[in-house]
Amino acid sequence: MLIDSHCHPADPAFVDDPLAPLRRAAAVGVSGIVAIAAPAFARAHQASVPGLKLWATAGIHPHDAAQASDATWAQLATDAAEPLVLAIGEIGLDYHYDHSPRPVQRAVLERQLALARDFGLPVSIHCRSGASSPAPSDDAFDDCFAALAAVSPPGGVFHCFTGGPAEAARALELGFYLSFSGMLTFPKLASLRDVARTAPADRILIETDAPYLAPVPHRGRRNEPAFVRDTALALATLRGVPLEEIAAVTSANLHRLFPRAA
Repeated sequence: MLIDSHCHPADPAFVDDPLAPLRRAAAVGVSGIVAIAAPAFARAHQASVPGLKLWATAGIHPHDAAQASDATWAQLATDAAEPLVLAIGEIGLDYHYDHSPRPVQRAVLERQLALARDFGLPVSIHCRSGASSPAPSDDAFDDCFAALAAVSPPGGVFHCFTGGPAEAARALELGFYLSFSGMLTFPKLASLRDVARTAPADRILIETDAPYLAPVPHRGRRNEPAFVRDTALALATLRGVPLEEIAAVTSANLHRLFPRAA
């Protein structure tokens, strides 16, 4: 069975019928979905689709770092104590859009890493640099790795990994997992496919990041958790193994990374 390790089912893109995408996912063999920063959604729909398990994360996205208030931090601590919340996330740095000032992003990231450490929770990292070939000041990966080394949360995953071999090696050295999205199917991302082909089997996850980043052959459409099967198939083809093996390996990895996902 497949698990979508990073999805946004509470996104307004699904407001027309939030359960329909979940049913379609279950119909193609998806047995679990991690609803990012959506504990309320996971609670509300935990038993809505037979055979489909919903978990959640809780976190402040770097886009929203500047809006974090005392109430935000209090709610985050409350959510972190909830059993269905598997991780603090998605958190990190986004130097591409810079919706929040970079110093604020870094401060909010470090505070959330400390919270994850205090609760014994892994983290889901969003990391996007300022350009495809960034100047040192635009390299979000360097700053993100520095924060992780300084605070040392109990493990985590680089969601929707987009780095190259050097970034992958640094993440793996820190004990992190790499999660691959539908971007594996984008024609121009040969370097990403090289990373996915050679990453250790016990450190890989799959995700949709729905409603964003729909894989081929669904480009141009709203992404859905059912499409995690297309990403899994792309990863299986790259690694020369059956789809069933990728499903089993990535599901086992998710349960190992997220101890609360029992």
